[in-house]
Amino acid sequence: MTESIIPNERERLHTLEAQVQVLAQAVRALTEGLEEIPSEDTDRDKQAARGARLAHELLLSQGL
Repeated sequence: MTESIIPNERERLHTLEAQVQVLAQAVRALTEGLEEIPSEDTDRDKQAARGARLAHELLLSQGL
């Protein structure tokens, strides 16, 4: 037996999938900002701040 998804549920599912994708991108930005790469001589504070700013911008762009 297959369940049909009514339009409202389809829209909600699409919205949820988009939000999860943005959350994943935000987490990726945060982790990359905190990642320590031994071969690179970077300013850790600036790198972390950039990752946090990018994550914040991603979340704001989606109203999260």
